[in-house]
Amino acid sequence: MKIVLKTFYGLEDVLAEELNELGYSDCTKLNRAVQIEGEWKDVYFLNLHIRCAISVLVELRRFSVKTEKDLYHEAKKINWSSLFDVKKTFAVKGAVNSTIFNHSQFPFLLIKDAIVDHFRDVKGERPDINVKSPQIVIDLYVRENEGVISVNTSGLPLFQRGYRQSTGDAPLNEVVAAALLRMTQWDKKTTLIDPFCGSGTLLIEAALLAAGIPSNIERSHYAFKNMWNFDAKLWDEIHSSANKVVKELPCTLIGGDIDPQMVMKTKRNLRGFSFGRFVDVHNASVDEFPFPEGPAVLISNPPYGERLETDVEDLYGNLGSIMKHRLLGYTCFIISSSEAGFKYLALKPDKKYKLFNGDLECSFRKYSIYEGSKKGTAEETIKE
Repeated sequence: MKIVLKTFYGLEDVLAEELNELGYSDCTKLNRAVQIEGEWKDVYFLNLHIRCAISVLVELRRFSVKTEKDLYHEAKKINWSSLFDVKKTFAVKGAVNSTIFNHSQFPFLLIKDAIVDHFRDVKGERPDINVKSPQIVIDLYVRENEGVISVNTSGLPLFQRGYRQSTGDAPLNEVVAAALLRMTQWDKKTTLIDPFCGSGTLLIEAALLAAGIPSNIERSHYAFKNMWNFDAKLWDEIHSSANKVVKELPCTLIGGDIDPQMVMKTKRNLRGFSFGRFVDVHNASVDEFPFPEGPAVLISNPPYGERLETDVEDLYGNLGSIMKHRLLGYTCFIISSSEAGFKYLALKPDKKYKLFNGDLECSFRKYSIYEGSKKGTAEETIKE
């Protein structure tokens, strides 16, 4: 069957690379998604192990759309009562980009009506709708004249890992954090540092990656558990075979934040993992941060004035000066939505990637810190 893994804009290549590493070599890149073929065991495995996807969909029906009625008729052909019990709540979500429909919500209502009518015809009763916390999530994708109906086997987005006990006001999305770490090509051995760690998302995702522990190991909710065909024994085998505990990390991880409340939240979030005691977290400004000698990888999401009040010129100017004078031998990666902030860094990036953190358009930039000038280093722009 066709399995589609959804992700954020700009992360399609990263997700395809991750799938290749997990053994899925035949990948088709789509818009904000990657498609593979597999079985239900793959659906279970990917929901647990994939780090750079938002959700795992299983395609139910693909069809052409000429009129509004086509959506209802095509959805009515699906044997919904063989997928889930009438007692389960459901919702229809997704994306519609077609001139056929004048109202953006109408296509979802058509699918909802088809599902309800199917159950009335077959069972004599109807399932309830629950938009906020449905047990079954149906995904509708329409692009002009092509329609696809799928079941979202994840339910809640996979960036809801289950490990974050507390957050700050501007947390980095977990899926984005995992993707950024992959984009650095970090070897999981070199020291990795985040001097603006907030509630610790980058540090935790780095530790999970280095330890070989699935990012979703603490997550208990998956929508596939509410389907008729859920194989509890198979899921238990997949879950129990995953790494959960490590006695040490193969690298040094160091984080810090100027806000003592954020440091406390990071330590609280780390406490639930066996590797938590191996991650050093300091309550320090970037000026006072105990940077070790290079080589090291710095990856960070410094404040950029969107959701946290920040003197962008002072913060980024100071960070750029520290990078130039104190971080020789480092490879630094900064994600920010502030073009002014990057300007105040006063450093020329090796690479630039365009992506989103939530609804904020951001740039992720690589800086190799050498002694003296970087002669002959060309700026490479990717997805710009």
